[in-house]
Amino acid sequence: MRRSGAQAALMVGALGVVFGDIGTSPLYTMQTVFNPSEPHSVPIAQANVYGVVSLIFWSVMIVVTVTYVLLVMRADNDGEGGIMALITLIGRLGTPGGRRMRLTLAALGVFGASLFFGDSMITPAISVLSSIEGVKVAAPSVSDLVLPITAAIIVGLFLLQKLGTGTVGKLFGPVMGLWFTAIGAFGLRAVIENPQILKALSPWYALQFLTGHFTVAFFSLAAVVLAVTGAEALYADMGHFGRGPVTRMWLFPVLPACVLSYLGQGALVLRDPSAVSNPFFLLLPAWARLPMVFLAAAATVIASQAVISGAFSVTQQAAQLGYLPRLRITHTSREQIGQIYVPWINWALLASVLALVFTFKSSAALAYAFGMAVTGTITITTLLYFYVARHRYGTPMWLILTGAVPLLIVDLLFFAANLTKLPHGAWLPLLIGIAVYTVMATWRKGRELVSVQRAKDEGPLREFVDRLHTAQPPLWRTPGTAIFLNRGKDTAPLAMRANVEHNQVLHEHVLIMTINTAHVPHVPPAERLEIDDLGYQDDRIVHVTATFGYMDTPDIPSLLPLIRHTEIDGPLEESEISYFLSTIALSRGDHPGMSLWRKRLFFATSRLTADAAEYFHLPRERTVIMGSRIEL
Repeated sequence: MRRSGAQAALMVGALGVVFGDIGTSPLYTMQTVFNPSEPHSVPIAQANVYGVVSLIFWSVMIVVTVTYVLLVMRADNDGEGGIMALITLIGRLGTPGGRRMRLTLAALGVFGASLFFGDSMITPAISVLSSIEGVKVAAPSVSDLVLPITAAIIVGLFLLQKLGTGTVGKLFGPVMGLWFTAIGAFGLRAVIENPQILKALSPWYALQFLTGHFTVAFFSLAAVVLAVTGAEALYADMGHFGRGPVTRMWLFPVLPACVLSYLGQGALVLRDPSAVSNPFFLLLPAWARLPMVFLAAAATVIASQAVISGAFSVTQQAAQLGYLPRLRITHTSREQIGQIYVPWINWALLASVLALVFTFKSSAALAYAFGMAVTGTITITTLLYFYVARHRYGTPMWLILTGAVPLLIVDLLFFAANLTKLPHGAWLPLLIGIAVYTVMATWRKGRELVSVQRAKDEGPLREFVDRLHTAQPPLWRTPGTAIFLNRGKDTAPLAMRANVEHNQVLHEHVLIMTINTAHVPHVPPAERLEIDDLGYQDDRIVHVTATFGYMDTPDIPSLLPLIRHTEIDGPLEESEISYFLSTIALSRGDHPGMSLWRKRLFFATSRLTADAAEYFHLPRERTVIMGSRIEL
């Protein structure tokens, strides 16, 4: 009984968090396809309406149900999903002769993650705009307030991020449950009035539309793809709820409700072609329109919340894997793992979203920008999945080709159609993706160069410890325990070297600690520590390697209870411990490896790095920081 209750809670949570984006797609998809003011809009005719609704239905079935639910969600990294999980799975493959391919695919994956940041900017703008635009139908006299109301909701949403989603998260499931019930019911009402629209469920109408009117149908794909926005959320949030609850909630009620809404809108457009101005809200009876504006606003806020939280998680994972600097991260829940707040990302997203709202001014104008971000991420995810399926799970090549070829053809058709919309906004997510990718690739490269130079300055650790043993006169050992943070156990910490060479002193007990990030989401405490006495068992200098998962919090004081249960001797009470950090001041030199503009970008990005003491949760009053300078 307890297990069934937990599963029910997971399914309600998944309904609220996972499906907000894809569940609000009916607000703007049909409107964008038939919008006469947009270039290459689809002319309103019975065959075209059947063809478009059929295309939407089968796009949802192929991309969401087949690609993500049946296939991609099987490729998890210890339960975690998302494009970063695929990157780490590829990075751990040991296929001979495939290193260049793995690096290329990993780079593609990083670009896909970069596109997600574009999605994080566009989703709140287009979702909230599309819901508030219902005011034009429900209360035309206040149409001029759409932009101010949208901006106010977005500002409020981002201001609340620091409080976390724990409290409001309990409301997400019921609100989205009401949303799917409403859109399904009103869609069903229109289908009952015009049951002929059910013929659009046949793939024949989609194929007939594509082959008989290929030019029109091809351009329409740039809008049809909006029906699958949020598909990546099913995979990215799998780690929070599990594959089972996400799959079950997609199959019922999300999929039926969305399909009924699209069918109902198609039936409405067949009956009244002028309804293409806003088929979602015009589908409703007059009494329901204003309440539906409020419900839509709540649903789009939830959709926005999901993608904003996703941006925070991607940032944390990218930083742990070395693609971004350490940013200040606040954990907003003691009970719920993964609920985090990243202030710098939050305010950057807020500024970007408001800029999009006041620049594009309507959901229709943003639609093609949205489609490019989605198609790029989906195509990359599909490609990475089939590589993992072949080389990690040993799937036969004939089966890989049977699945990959048709699915990639569908993805590439969507991507190609969105490329035709570059002059109409599709350039935006590509520009954002390229910019974020450049920052991430530059940071990783610069970090590698700095690590090489730093290793030269630090010198070998074992040689340094050997010199301590032969020092004459013997080095003075002061009471207490010193914990020196270091990047590995091959080199001596700069702070330790400076303390010995300048102060001629060392603590009685010394722990040289290295924090490693594994290519798995979580590392259990029992497997976290590795102790090395560095060849001397009586000098009270040991090296400790602490391994965290890329979703874990690198909290060093929390390691003390684990260390106390090892063979390490020495006072490990908080009052007896001093923490030593080595900081690096970067300066521009003539070292090869990076162009001048990339060095400048690396230096600028390094200024965002969070304070190390705060990042590792070190007590300020017992933390000593000692610096050094490195030319790059």
